Amino acid sequence: MMTRALIVFGLLTFAASAPVHATGVMTCKSGPKSGWKSMDSLKAELTGKGWNIRRIKEDGGCYEVYAVNDKGQRVESYFHPVTFEHMTTTTR
Repeated sequence: MMTRALIVFGLLTFAASAPVHATGVMTCKSGPKSGWKSMDSLKAELTGKGWNIRRIKEDGGCYEVYAVNDKGQRVESYFHPVTFEHMTTTTR
């Protein structure tokens, strides 16, 4: 019983110390979140350009956008959260 508890404790300790990685293909050097523009602002900007936004989330210090763009393509796009600079797009 004591051995099992030590193994579980060891695994939990290892998992807690493992670094967290972004799941996406892009990393932005975006600084503190206090300097970021809001996701709602990005959504408004892209909607104004004819995009139909499905979801926006934070990934790798970037905003990751799942949408249908103005050409009717399903896309996964990354934008810098401070400047809204378009970083990359993958057509899905």
